[in-house]
Amino acid sequence: MTVQQTSTDAAKPAHRLKTGAEFKASLDDGRQIWIGGKKLDKVTDEPALSNGVDLIAEMFDDQFKPEFEDATTYVDPKSGEVVSRAWQLPTTVEELADRRKMIEYTSLKTAGTFGRPPDLSPAIVAGLMAYQDVFKEKKSMIDGCNPDFAENIEAYMDFGRNNNLTASESLAGPQTDRSNPKAAEMAFLRVKKATEDGIYVSGAKTVGSIAAQANDIFFTNLGGLTTTPPEACVWGAVPINTDGIRMISREMVSQPNADKFDHPVSSMGEEADQFIVFDNVFVPKERIFNLGDPDGMSWYGRATVFAHWHVLTRMAVKAELFVGAGQLVLDVLGTGKIPAVQQMLGELIQYAQTLRAFVVAAEATPQQLTSGVVTPDVSMLTAGRLYSIEHYPRIIHTLQEMCGQGLVMRFGKSAFENPDIGHYLHDLLPGHGVSAMQKELLMNFIWDMTSGSLAGRVALFENVNSSPAPRLRARLFDEVKREAFVDQVKTISGMDW
Repeated sequence: MTVQQTSTDAAKPAHRLKTGAEFKASLDDGRQIWIGGKKLDKVTDEPALSNGVDLIAEMFDDQFKPEFEDATTYVDPKSGEVVSRAWQLPTTVEELADRRKMIEYTSLKTAGTFGRPPDLSPAIVAGLMAYQDVFKEKKSMIDGCNPDFAENIEAYMDFGRNNNLTASESLAGPQTDRSNPKAAEMAFLRVKKATEDGIYVSGAKTVGSIAAQANDIFFTNLGGLTTTPPEACVWGAVPINTDGIRMISREMVSQPNADKFDHPVSSMGEEADQFIVFDNVFVPKERIFNLGDPDGMSWYGRATVFAHWHVLTRMAVKAELFVGAGQLVLDVLGTGKIPAVQQMLGELIQYAQTLRAFVVAAEATPQQLTSGVVTPDVSMLTAGRLYSIEHYPRIIHTLQEMCGQGLVMRFGKSAFENPDIGHYLHDLLPGHGVSAMQKELLMNFIWDMTSGSLAGRVALFENVNSSPAPRLRARLFDEVKREAFVDQVKTISGMDW
């Protein structure tokens, strides 16, 4: 339950923020989750999930700290209350830049390893709000249930904002036989029954990142599919503990029981992707945002503009972490004056600066919609995401090369503290101006970011999450208007057609 307090200090407005403890308590709700064939009594019974929950709980507590309050909260102009910036709906370029502060905060908090941190799903709800006028004109095409889509979208935005809600979003369906359209169609989440009060859906969603650690799940079938049968054309949201929802977790890839020195990043836990089964799940009428309308599904690409902006911003932040790690490698190995090594770091810098430039450009050329919402330039976002995934493997390899044998020959804290062998490591492995353990901590950080099992999962996720390069190029073909470029060529060359 979200806390709403009125401070005795008149200078401080009321707030709609949860503490970390309140967030953790909200997860003890009887949700159904299995890991490795074992059913958990509580989500915190699994260390990798528990550490991830602790990390998210820190984000809730950070809302109350002066050094983080600007990045994580803002004053809702309607209510005058302090609320999470995750649920901010930008209506000006300045507010767009303010909302980005939250993305940068969650990206740094998770070292960029959470592809869908708590502020990602609200970005999709904000995208629906941006096109609320479109959904206002749409009606249910499933007999028996007639939700007001536009009203529901706005109500859910308010609900999320007022309750400091953490939601997961799952759009993709299970991987099936792609050569058989019927097989792919069978994987869709479908309406099985419609009533005046809501619908019953069955099927499954996959790659439900953070679902086990969230309050709600925001779902649809991956959009833009105008051939999707009406019963599979559905957008909605329900609590993750709703009867009939079962989560089957993928294998854990972090190191939750490791010492922070040995695994600085993967010891923090992870977002745990879930295979989410919907077995006759009831979705209330007021939580339905599209029902039976294939055209409504085709708005998926436009409605996820803020989510794509989130992805690109997070990639830019992570790229800057790579630059910082690379500079530290030069410092501790004393290789900063070697031209070839300087060029390697230059490559990391080029990657980071280019991604940051795409973010800035997208915000500098925004679109003001009829709803009053301001969105980043979608073609800049698409081009930036394409650049990010094409170069990501090379950047990882370059940072690994800069480390040399340091990533191959790593030693844990226990080895350094062992009286029989530790003194050898201390004496024989120091860096330039740093101790052997200080140098080792850097290598352990880079291992977690580039080479361990968590890093491998993140690299795979980045490619899948951003969409394959051919699909992004196809999006650019549709998004970038080229008539002005053609006219310029005709004018310069004297073409008269």
